[in-house]
Amino acid sequence: MERLPPMDLMRSEKMTLVQLIIPTESAHRAVTYLGQLGLLQFRDLNAEKSPFQRTFVNQVKRCAEMSRKLRFFKDQISKAGIVSSGPAMQPDIYLEDLEMQLAEHEHGLTETNSNSEKLQQSYKELLEFKIVMQKACAILFSNHGHAVSEERELEDMNSKGDYVETPFIFQQETTTEPTNQSCLRFISGIICKSKVLSFERILFRATRGNMLFNHEPADDKITDPISNEMIEKEVFVVFFSGERARTKILKICEAFGAHTYPVPEDISKQRQIINEVSSRLADIEATLDAGTRHRNKALASVGDHLEKWMDMVRREKAVYDTLNMLNFDLTKKCLVGEGWCPISAQAQIHEALQRATLDSNSQVGIIFHSLDALESPPTYFRTNNFTSPYQEIIDAYGDAHTAGLIKYRDPYPFGVDPSWRGSRSELAFLNSLKMKMSILLGVVHMNLGIILSYFNACFFGNSIDIRYQFVPQMIFLNSLFGYLSLLIVVKWCTGSQADLYHVMIYMFLSPFENLGENQLFWGQGVLQVFLLLFALIAVPWMLFPKPFLLKKLHDERFQGQAYGKLNTTEMDPEVEPDSARQHQEEFNFSEVFVHQMIHAIEFVLGSVSNTASYLRLWALSLAHSELSTVFYEKVLLLAWGYDNLIIRLIGLLVFSFATAFILLMMESLSAFLHALRLHWVEFQNKFYHGDGYKFKPFSFASLTDDE
Repeated sequence: MERLPPMDLMRSEKMTLVQLIIPTESAHRAVTYLGQLGLLQFRDLNAEKSPFQRTFVNQVKRCAEMSRKLRFFKDQISKAGIVSSGPAMQPDIYLEDLEMQLAEHEHGLTETNSNSEKLQQSYKELLEFKIVMQKACAILFSNHGHAVSEERELEDMNSKGDYVETPFIFQQETTTEPTNQSCLRFISGIICKSKVLSFERILFRATRGNMLFNHEPADDKITDPISNEMIEKEVFVVFFSGERARTKILKICEAFGAHTYPVPEDISKQRQIINEVSSRLADIEATLDAGTRHRNKALASVGDHLEKWMDMVRREKAVYDTLNMLNFDLTKKCLVGEGWCPISAQAQIHEALQRATLDSNSQVGIIFHSLDALESPPTYFRTNNFTSPYQEIIDAYGDAHTAGLIKYRDPYPFGVDPSWRGSRSELAFLNSLKMKMSILLGVVHMNLGIILSYFNACFFGNSIDIRYQFVPQMIFLNSLFGYLSLLIVVKWCTGSQADLYHVMIYMFLSPFENLGENQLFWGQGVLQVFLLLFALIAVPWMLFPKPFLLKKLHDERFQGQAYGKLNTTEMDPEVEPDSARQHQEEFNFSEVFVHQMIHAIEFVLGSVSNTASYLRLWALSLAHSELSTVFYEKVLLLAWGYDNLIIRLIGLLVFSFATAFILLMMESLSAFLHALRLHWVEFQNKFYHGDGYKFKPFSFASLTDDE
């Protein structure tokens, strides 16, 4: 073994367990150089400590905080749509300087965003105010005469002693505030278009009809200042009288999310305010544009160095995470670490450690030596660009992943773990799995067949088949076997030990019995009762309505046509037997009813037999698996156990013959025949009748010698 090269094509490279004793002043540089080399796998010597009890936890927190800031910059650059011009040339920067720069950039960007948000909020509010002023002025101008007449009517009513807002009985005893409703007032604002009708109705009820409500749609969608969404809004003006009505209207506006804005009655003041608002909007737009340019410029300067900074912080965090895996010796002021490395890489690692000692100006060198180990070393294959894909394929056999030199395994998302092979419970486990998979495939296949019958009915415009054949068939099949498929999936997902045979049998025998340990989810018993009821309803649904509806349609179609034209006693030669032309006026209700009854009974019983028939998939898989095992173990391995070339050749020939002719040819033919039966009987009977006749055109090319 010692004569073998450090690595060959068949086995992993030889590994050794090493120990490092690193002075504190050169620890960071040493781990950095080892990370660049990538040939040493550290062991965690502080596994019993939490992350907050480790030596370099503060440095890890600082790196994590810088990573958060860099991700924030990346998101802001992505939202702004800024494309980086490429990594800019920048001298090396220390981590402390980078931390200060990131803090400054974040503070400036956060302040810019905050100011921009405030300006955006002001801009949206002013834009709404401008729209309200324009629309409300038009409403006030058009309704000026009507408003004056309303005010006069209110004054007349008040002069006669009538009380416009009559309070409720329990309010009349406690109301003491004076009623000053001699003048007509109005409130203007803007509200979401979808709330206008409800808003007007509530206002009418709250004021007992003593108000006038006008509204006009805004020209375009408006960005709401609160939700920042583009919404269709309408400007409204509410005319009212009295302080109490004003309070009620304002509360209703607040409840509906309506924004109210003051609009003066004087036309000159209205124009003056509109001009001022327009000028203010122009100033805010200019300020926002300048702020956006400044913000984009700052983000562009950060984006030129973003990738380099992120890589630097990522490396620094990895270095400190690795340093936290080392033991810190307070007395000797050094770090002690252990790890695995290839024997052939010891010289490279030693050279990197010497370089770290020199570059850090340490007076004490780094001690690097091998240790004796009892546990199994990690596996390592050196690869290049050509061999790495093939090694990835080999590594996938275990669905294990490699990060550096560390291999870790995730659970299988789908499929069967190879560790079941050769176990004592292999056959029982695989039988159960294959049987359940066959049922799932069968239910999906039969549902597809019934769905195709729906498209047939749509094509022929037959709504009766859709309502009284397709719908009850889907309900019946999925109430029973669709529910069984659901139980199978839930059992796989939850790892339950429920007996599905017991569940399905007693669903019919004792539907109200407590499921006990066989309950897979909450409400299962109630669901079973409803599904059983649906299945029972679906049977008469398939049987009775269709024949009676066909008879009714036939009677309506030929009503008053009892006497038809006389035909000759000879049958029309162009009319084929059993054709639609021959029997267009014949309708035998008993024959149709019996046919429908046979069809319904066949479907109900066939649902059970068809589902069971799909278990032939399980049988085929089981037969193939067992035959493969027998031929492999009892022929090839048995012959290979003899130290005789002739016996080995005979065993190889027999195994090759059995594989080619039995496993490939005979089993392929068997699988084809079984699949053909499943398609013909279990699948096509759901939608395909095959009662047409083939097109046979006259062609000289198809003439035979006999003809």
